[in-house]
Amino acid sequence: MALPIEINGLSISYQSKRVLTNIYLKIHPGRIYGLVGPNGAGKSTLFKAILGLIEPDVGNVTVFGETIKRHPEHIAYVPQKDEIDWDFPATVEHIVRMGRYPFKKLLQGFNQKDKALVDAALEKMDLLDLRHRQIGKLSGGQQQRVFIARALCQNAEIYLLDEPFVGVDMVTENTIVDTLRSLRNKGKTAVVVHHDLNTLEEYFDHTILLNQRLIANGPTKEIFTQDNLGKAYGPQLNILNKTKF
Repeated sequence: MALPIEINGLSISYQSKRVLTNIYLKIHPGRIYGLVGPNGAGKSTLFKAILGLIEPDVGNVTVFGETIKRHPEHIAYVPQKDEIDWDFPATVEHIVRMGRYPFKKLLQGFNQKDKALVDAALEKMDLLDLRHRQIGKLSGGQQQRVFIARALCQNAEIYLLDEPFVGVDMVTENTIVDTLRSLRNKGKTAVVVHHDLNTLEEYFDHTILLNQRLIANGPTKEIFTQDNLGKAYGPQLNILNKTKF
């Protein structure tokens, strides 16, 4: 059976500057992966390659054995908060409903299944009372939960979350972690860009260490070592706040 994500020999450049080099990576179902590395390591670029948003110099990415362009509904994506226009005149419910768009033909309306999935996602993220509020009027934690709800509404097999814990309160952080564990227990796959090394072992089954090339990939307890972190972060490791080392 084809894996949720398989990356073979992926290299990507921006304006002749190499960002990712010769990445080989297999992502298995029923796991929560933490994608970790310093700023500029290529984490967001890797996500864009998986989503089919950028073309690699060489190599390829397959999603369940095919290109993502054939089945975009397989992957739900939660972008970084600074990529979103919070002044856009959309309500919470409008954003969450977008999770159903990959399943709709042009001008096709919503059915009862769609509405039920929207309501379930709003309830899961404790947003039912905020469904008609404009997204810019929400707190940071509420804003993040809106986009998690959109992803849940898509009912995808794979979830890519780019720094979902940045700027959120502990209640929202715990809600996100519980949601990821629930998805894992259903056999889904989640890959999460993460920066806080203190919570790496608690939150993630597996860790992918990246710094333009793949440093290490495997069970977090095996990967989370001083040697591997030194290879990934270099001198930056000494100034990271409150690491376990």
